[in-house]
Amino acid sequence: MSIATPPHLDLTIQKAIGKANREQAPSSHDIRRWALAALQGDAEVTVRLVGATEGRELNRDFRGKDYATNVLTFVYGEGEALPQEAEMPLMGDLVLCVPVVVREATEQGKPLDAHFAHLVVHGMLHLQGYDHEVADEAEEMEALETHILAALGYPDPYA
Repeated sequence: MSIATPPHLDLTIQKAIGKANREQAPSSHDIRRWALAALQGDAEVTVRLVGATEGRELNRDFRGKDYATNVLTFVYGEGEALPQEAEMPLMGDLVLCVPVVVREATEQGKPLDAHFAHLVVHGMLHLQGYDHEVADEAEEMEALETHILAALGYPDPYA
């Protein structure tokens, strides 16, 4: 019987936020813990914490939506063919807009750390190809998010 090797995460965390947002942002330790919980294979990921201005610019430039959103996911090389022999890790960026996450947690009556955990898990699943554009895929992704968050000690984010 062989023991499965846990996924390796090469994680970079960038905090491009002011002092007020920095105090509300999760710790690097928590971000790593949440990202690892959702990871199914090796990955190189940058998590960037941003303010509303940068969040809005990125959402507008890459999604054509002129408002700041809670999380954006960018997969490196998405849609490009990779060499078959290369055992390359998954690579991508997650961008979390701290003031949007804080506002949503307040509006939804959720603990801030639980909402951040959910969005990191959600973004990590997007990096790994999960989506929620159609009902069947949404159900699968939401069930996986709920399972991962429960294992981390957080309530169902969809309840």
